[in-house]
Amino acid sequence: MKLQEINHIDINEFQHDLISWFEAEQRDLPWRKDKDPYKVWVSEIMLQQTRVDTVIPYFHRFMEQFPTTKALAEAEEDRVLKAWEGLGYYSRARNLQAAVREVEEKYGGKVPDNLKEISSLKGIGPYTAGAVLSIAYGIPEPAVDGNVMRVLARILSIWDDIAKPSTRKIFEEAVRKLISHENPSFFNQALMELGALICTPTFPKCLLCPVREHCHAFHEGTIADLPVKTKNKKHRHVRIAAAVFTDEQGRILIHKRDENGLLANLWEYPNTEILLPYEHETTQLKEIMKEQYGADVEINEMNGQIEHVFSHLTWNINAYKGTLLSLEKETDNLKLVTLEEMEQYAFSVSHQKIFQQFFELM
Repeated sequence: MKLQEINHIDINEFQHDLISWFEAEQRDLPWRKDKDPYKVWVSEIMLQQTRVDTVIPYFHRFMEQFPTTKALAEAEEDRVLKAWEGLGYYSRARNLQAAVREVEEKYGGKVPDNLKEISSLKGIGPYTAGAVLSIAYGIPEPAVDGNVMRVLARILSIWDDIAKPSTRKIFEEAVRKLISHENPSFFNQALMELGALICTPTFPKCLLCPVREHCHAFHEGTIADLPVKTKNKKHRHVRIAAAVFTDEQGRILIHKRDENGLLANLWEYPNTEILLPYEHETTQLKEIMKEQYGADVEINEMNGQIEHVFSHLTWNINAYKGTLLSLEKETDNLKLVTLEEMEQYAFSVSHQKIFQQFFELM
């Protein structure tokens, strides 16, 4: 990328066209009601890898339960994860709470308003730091995410691979040259909004674009070729057998995942990855229940099948109904709970679906 290409853009006109469009067309989103840095921070963490329409109700509920940094810092982790249940990428919630606790302890509850301090908080990378500083505090810091890279790759004809971490620096440098110092909040939000509504990955609405006249890719006919992005590594498929086991009192056996790794600290129904031969999966599950859970079980009919896709792997889950015959002991990570008590525990989306199927067949 030759950043001298920016010299061919009238930066003042570009800023005016972009911000004027945003002022007229911006979506009415709850975190835009004020410039509370805590609300901006929470919204940006929720919006990572999650659609706006999905986030809105979660944001409202989260703010009702944890309206301040103090409320979130003092909350039990299980309650926070329950509020996050269904949003996925649960490490975001754990990191957010850890960072908020640091804000309370180190900064007296005030979200830092400078790059060095805010970047030191857990879970805050360059994008989130730039978003909070520019949107909430009016500081002209770049906030470069996938949307922004796509927009600028087309406008400035940047052919560097956006899948490479090093490429982000190129886009950050570009934003520093283009950003409005009078209104960095609207400038950064406008770039994000443009990527979400107009300059989309496929079928961009170029005729509606407020900065079309500034766009190199539009004039050169290279919109479909930009941005350049290499494909991800090979996606892995994992077959899993899971079961909802009930005892003679109708209580359900649930298990808490490890505190590290995928879906850390969430609750689930007992399950195991199935190894070949697949036809013996119920036998494998019974053996795991005895060895790892200290439980004797019967496995009955299949409840249903669920496919759950992560960024790097897919779970293909066969879900069964089962009977718990005996259990050596309950622990902090292995509990028998009633249907009413289930409401207290946060489950991943895939295990929520397992229970929905189980409940439909009850």
